[in-house]
Amino acid sequence: MTVTVSLVLLLALGLGALFKGGHLRTGAAVVAVLFGFYLANTDAAPSVNKTVTSITDAITGIGN
Repeated sequence: MTVTVSLVLLLALGLGALFKGGHLRTGAAVVAVLFGFYLANTDAAPSVNKTVTSITDAITGIGN
């Protein structure tokens, strides 16, 4: 739960920064889509959550 809340906040900040900076490219689209899935909690959210959790676990496991 802690990872999900902080990830939503990071995505919201990233989305705001990308829109404010005028950089509406592929990265902005990915951030916007992920933010939408987490925020709306649709049926696809568990799959997105599982994917992001796997990625974050892989990233944290790099140093071990």
